[in-house]
Amino acid sequence: MSPMQIVVIVLVVLVIVAVLAVAARSLNNRRALRNRFGPEYDRVVAEQDSRSAAERELRDRERRHAELTLTPLTPESRARYAAAWEELQVRFIDSPGETVGDADELVTRLIEEQGYPTGDFSDQIAHLSVEHARTLTNYRDAHEIHLRNSRGEASTEELRQAVVHYRALFADLLGEEPVGQRTPEQRHHPDHDATSR
Repeated sequence: MSPMQIVVIVLVVLVIVAVLAVAARSLNNRRALRNRFGPEYDRVVAEQDSRSAAERELRDRERRHAELTLTPLTPESRARYAAAWEELQVRFIDSPGETVGDADELVTRLIEEQGYPTGDFSDQIAHLSVEHARTLTNYRDAHEIHLRNSRGEASTEELRQAVVHYRALFADLLGEEPVGQRTPEQRHHPDHDATSR
């Protein structure tokens, strides 16, 4: 083999190694985003024009989240929110529509106290997705039911489901289940197990 052929072979091998290294890094980055954002990763990919655009959006969310000054709840504040949630669930039986509105407000106050922005719902979702992506579908569904309820379009069963959805994010934000898994209906009717699904 001539020296020129050896140089060409070495260059080709170096290019292949570089391409494989870039591909491996890209795959690791994608895997890390998938692990961090869970179902939110797939949702953003479906909403964007391309996977790379979706991944840029998720990295941008991480960057904006890093700029927030988040404040952990004090034990007193955590207990206060847990008690408010318990009271909210008890009120559901007598006024489900009003309770869903109160649940939305309580979750928003909790989010705000921790340092997340609460103005625009889509911005709120984007910031929450970095640490709470696994419960965002619940939150979106609950908020949608809340909006439909404000227009008089939600059934009692949908309102019950909204409270269950809000509870998922609420527990995630508190870092624990705020109250038992059973709703007031279940406490009054032990054979009713619908909300544990």
